[in-house]
Amino acid sequence: MKTLRFTTLPGDGIGPEVMKVALDVLDALGPKHDFQVEATSHDVGGIGIDNHGKALPDSTLSACEQADAILFGSVGGPKWENLPPKEQPERAALLPLRKAFELFANLRPGNLYPELADLSPLRPQTVANGIDVLCVRELTGGVYFGQPKRTETLENGEEEAIDTMVYRSGEIERITEIAVRAASLRGGKICSVDKANVLETSVLWRRIVTECVERLDGSIELSHMYVDNAAMQLVRDPNQFDVLVTENMFGDILSDELAVICGSLGMLASASLGARENSLSLPFGLYEPAGGTAPDIAGQGLANPCAQVLSAALMLRYSFGLEEAAAAIEQAVKDTIKAGFRTGDLAQGGDSVGTAEMGRAIMDRLD
Repeated sequence: MKTLRFTTLPGDGIGPEVMKVALDVLDALGPKHDFQVEATSHDVGGIGIDNHGKALPDSTLSACEQADAILFGSVGGPKWENLPPKEQPERAALLPLRKAFELFANLRPGNLYPELADLSPLRPQTVANGIDVLCVRELTGGVYFGQPKRTETLENGEEEAIDTMVYRSGEIERITEIAVRAASLRGGKICSVDKANVLETSVLWRRIVTECVERLDGSIELSHMYVDNAAMQLVRDPNQFDVLVTENMFGDILSDELAVICGSLGMLASASLGARENSLSLPFGLYEPAGGTAPDIAGQGLANPCAQVLSAALMLRYSFGLEEAAAAIEQAVKDTIKAGFRTGDLAQGGDSVGTAEMGRAIMDRLD
């Protein structure tokens, strides 16, 4: 029996509640797919500040370094909002983790089940059959990190701010490899998003992506689209896309747009994959829900655990190579929604269930 060794970082707010459900689901699924869970839990975020004096305690980072993956909850809340920006949980926990493990690829599935189509702001006929798109975003390059980056006062008294967009071929190749791997598990289509009619970095991006896809898997159907058109097309017809791959800033914007059109953050998972491999020679990754800590309902057993459960499925797929087990979790969540179970964020004023009941409904459908 395979042992899955990973670290859980439940964090703040609803994090511990939904993390428990995700672990219960993994424990229930293990015997059916010949694996067992060996997970350790550690403080991060606001609770890390309260218990250890900083958002990412040394003991937590050490535990992550010894694991094959990180299953992350959520961090932050009103209690810590008055801290200096660099010390606040969101910035002082996630950014150092991304840096420590070179997490360069962010995968954001945009899933909307047909039964939840009313939650989407798009026209009913556009989303009648749901949405299933994956956005693959390069996470560590581009204008967010390029140098020089400065603000200065010119001789004439004007202020001038400079940000620099930089990409190297190796950075583009490795994110394309992730996109190809993801597309091979889905519909076999990649749309690379750039601004090659304006930006030198995008000209390089388009050429390297094309060469890389041809080298890695000639069966992948590759297309290219300018980012402004892609933003429009996501609203017009999201299901024309299978896998979107793009640079950091464009991916930041498009993945948030995708989240909005899918209706509820409570259903959206994400994965951040790193340059290093784990002990299984698979990508080390950090897996987390797309939503936040929801402090207004924390501790009340009302939170939607689906995003955390689906994040665990992504962990099985990418860091442990268990595609069938990952698909079983995803199907169980779909079946639970199809059966009419809704937490408060999905119920739109109708009947709703709590966190634990939603978790039990998912586990009942793992077969």
